[in-house]
Amino acid sequence: MLHRKIYQLCTEGREVCLFLRDQQRWIDGATILSLEGDLVIIRYETEEDDEISSWEEMVRLESIGAISQKIASVSRYDSEIAVSDECPDAEQIHPRSPDSNQD
Repeated sequence: MLHRKIYQLCTEGREVCLFLRDQQRWIDGATILSLEGDLVIIRYETEEDDEISSWEEMVRLESIGAISQKIASVSRYDSEIAVSDECPDAEQIHPRSPDSNQD
């Protein structure tokens, strides 16, 4: 099952996070380059002291403990959420006034 999922992620070229059991560490922002037998070749970058290093590693399939991928992200700097003007009135979210909860 893991073999098929890694193959799928490899063909899609998506960025993933891997947990390596034998080294007890996470690798963030990795791309799976190839899967040959039980060897997985990954590429990722690290940043230390304003220096970016690119790494390519071969890891055994059995040493991969977990794989996760980012589904979506929202910028923390742009707090304005894009909303379509074409949304029907019944489906729009309107700000509630503090008086509206008094019955």
